[in-house]
Amino acid sequence: MSTLKHIPRVLILAAAIMVAGAAGSVALKPTHMTADDRPALKVAELLPLQFGDWRTDEHTAVVTPDPTLTAKLDALYSETFNRTYVNSQGDRIMLSIAYGRNQNSQSTAAHRPEFCYVAQGFNIQHEGFSNVSFPGRAPLKVARLLADRDSRIEPITYWVTLDDKAIMPGMERKLTQLQYGLRGLIADGMLVRVSSLVGNRQQLNYALHDRFLADMEGAIPGGFKTRFFGS
Repeated sequence: MSTLKHIPRVLILAAAIMVAGAAGSVALKPTHMTADDRPALKVAELLPLQFGDWRTDEHTAVVTPDPTLTAKLDALYSETFNRTYVNSQGDRIMLSIAYGRNQNSQSTAAHRPEFCYVAQGFNIQHEGFSNVSFPGRAPLKVARLLADRDSRIEPITYWVTLDDKAIMPGMERKLTQLQYGLRGLIADGMLVRVSSLVGNRQQLNYALHDRFLADMEGAIPGGFKTRFFGS
């Protein structure tokens, strides 16, 4: 007599569903990296030391994660980039970019300012969202934050990208990841953050960030603009 006759039907059905589910998950597992279909992206090579009214400043440090978190980020990202620029009026912008070929998980969220700055002892306050305009392209939606620790007050503007889409972290990013995953694709992407220092909260000047970003957009080679700012 067949052994199957002694096994309840519900257990056989459950086992069949589990096998089918496992097979389906393997079939749907993303395997192709979108970065392989495009020229290699090297952030440090694409951002000039000087552009517009901005030149590199070696004297103002960008907030970076502690060594333990830095080691983790180095494993998650293909490249992390930090540089400070200063203009002829003495205004300084700190630019931080983390680029990864594999943005298929939530692990890279560790580099978001909400986590990175708090880990360094800062208080973080959300100041809302804004649109930054560039000639000939759709406005870029960005998040505005305010970080403070002791006497350091730092307004922050940032956004993230997946492939050539500029998006906000959270549900929008998760849904976009899912869309790529269902097509068998692993999207690359980056987190772009600019910040500055002010003497007090009344001096918040996100317009300075927008001017810097407009100059930065103009300095990046045309074929790579959408990788930084979306299409």
